Amino acid sequence: MSPEFARRLTELSRETGRQIGTLVDRLGIVEKVIVGDAHQLFIPDLGRSRAGASRFRGTRLIHTHVRGEGLSRDDLTDLALLRFDTVIVIQTGPDGLPGEVEYAYLLPPRKGEDTSKVERLGSVHGWDVDFLEFVHDLEVQFGDVVKARDVQGRESAVLVSVTTRDPRGARRSLSELGRLADSAGLFVADEQLQVRKVLDGRTLVGEGKLKELVTRCMHLGADMLIFDQELSPSQLRNIATETDLKVLDRTQLILDIFAQRATTREGKLQVELAQLRYRKPRLQLMPTAMSRLTGGIGGRGPGETKLEINRRRSDERETRVERMLEDITRERTMRRDRRKRVGLPLVSIIGYTNAGKSTLLNRMTNSDVDAEDKLFATLDPTSRRLRFPEMREIILTDTVGFIRNLPKDLMHAFRSTLDEAIEADLLLHVVNIGEEDAGEQKAAVDKVLDQLGAADTPCLLVLNQIDRVAPELLQERLAEWGGIPVSGRTGEGLDLLLEQIERVLFRERAAQSWATRAGTEDSPAGTSVAENQDLDTDFDTWSDFS
Repeated sequence: MSPEFARRLTELSRETGRQIGTLVDRLGIVEKVIVGDAHQLFIPDLGRSRAGASRFRGTRLIHTHVRGEGLSRDDLTDLALLRFDTVIVIQTGPDGLPGEVEYAYLLPPRKGEDTSKVERLGSVHGWDVDFLEFVHDLEVQFGDVVKARDVQGRESAVLVSVTTRDPRGARRSLSELGRLADSAGLFVADEQLQVRKVLDGRTLVGEGKLKELVTRCMHLGADMLIFDQELSPSQLRNIATETDLKVLDRTQLILDIFAQRATTREGKLQVELAQLRYRKPRLQLMPTAMSRLTGGIGGRGPGETKLEINRRRSDERETRVERMLEDITRERTMRRDRRKRVGLPLVSIIGYTNAGKSTLLNRMTNSDVDAEDKLFATLDPTSRRLRFPEMREIILTDTVGFIRNLPKDLMHAFRSTLDEAIEADLLLHVVNIGEEDAGEQKAAVDKVLDQLGAADTPCLLVLNQIDRVAPELLQERLAEWGGIPVSGRTGEGLDLLLEQIERVLFRERAAQSWATRAGTEDSPAGTSVAENQDLDTDFDTWSDFS
């Protein structure tokens, strides 16, 4: 921009008392002249920009300010959404001469970094940059980032969390949401945490932040917003309508993961039931961005075509699914009763998702159950028989992992699966002590057990992944919680765990049985329970379990 051009703009701006802007192409030709008011410009529809996520529009916006203010949020929003080469603001002096100059340009899209950068010059005579070379270098940098992103081959999303409390807990929850997104097959482009005094009832984040999120998604090439909080139907509609992006909340993301992982008929029916119940109050409010026909994350799962073909029949479908699940539940109950009649104790491995439950099952039973390092890698319960010395056997069951703020619809839909924990003779509560918030995860599982009515079931606390933590942390956890330290990956500590399982299931139950007999039958005077049965067992070797 030449000093003469800048002076002409500021003189006209001073005479009219309005902001005046020009759109200039890379050849220096003025394409449009825009006259605003004293506060802002109103940019007309410019049509489609040049094709390619790594290319800018090829146009720069040069405009004046008359009140001494610098680049505004609207300027930076226009820069990102319209993909200008740059936005330049010239201050209009009292004498109509150009004053300070600010200009902004986009930065290559990288997670956690700003979308744009603002530079300031003392006057219009301070330019010392070759503009065309500068813009070309920027586009090259954008192209490199886009190529790297395209290699991922996954949908891209921006994660959002809003809190009115201590942001530390919200950051941990947002980090967990990122792991959920990764488990769902998403690429997390960015994470945004907002601290507010009061949550916005209409959009949760407020109008200004919502515009910022749209800008962020456009800049990073993300087509999805995922909120850590559960959105009301109206909030879901408002956000999706105003952003024209696909919008999900934490519950929808978990439902999508379950839909991907369900393999059995029961698991698929449970997912479908949860989806129907979640979506029922939202069906009439769904804009296009929330439609199941869009496909991808948040739009898959059993029953999706039936739900879209005729929304009014969702209640009928829900009733049919409930009946089918009731039949499966009866069959599961009958199998459980048969195991009890045979006398096989049931041991359920429970714990927070991705705590290492499946790995522990594989190590204890020499199995090959899928044990990926992902949240909710196990959805359908898996049972294996474990043989103890003296030809005693148990049924060891790996259950679906728990998570904080487990959606109520999932709790109800997976009731038959969670009954494995309720009806178990012994629970193995697995805690990954390597997690920073292991205490919160442990408390979340205890809360769910209490909600299920399984708080009184005998339980052994298993501190897993001791091979990945410092000895000082392990001793601290043992002093605070107790429990049995093990490593499902290396097998360290399993001898002690198996001994404790045998003690609870066989020794203590046998002792209770003898105590009951001693109280109801005539026994020789002075005879103790220990004298009636030898409860000692040799645990030197564990070659019998398989």
